[in-house]
Amino acid sequence: MKVTFSEGDIIVNPHEMVVRLNNTSRVTMQAETDALTLIGGVNVISAVGSGMKWSIKLDNSEQLEMLAQELGIAIEFY
Repeated sequence: MKVTFSEGDIIVNPHEMVVRLNNTSRVTMQAETDALTLIGGVNVISAVGSGMKWSIKLDNSEQLEMLAQELGIAIEFY
């Protein structure tokens, strides 16, 4: 599944996520589902594990909900 947001595209399947940013560097970030946390309220994806640590803010909660459904993980609220 592909979700487009203001900074680029997010491609997900039940096993992993790839974020491609539409900046001049064309940054690509990847993470396995087990390393991801979806944070509700602020609409943030956080990836931590095996030497990587990154986060990115989405445009709205609908995007976060679509990703949660495709990945099969719950949205956490802090």
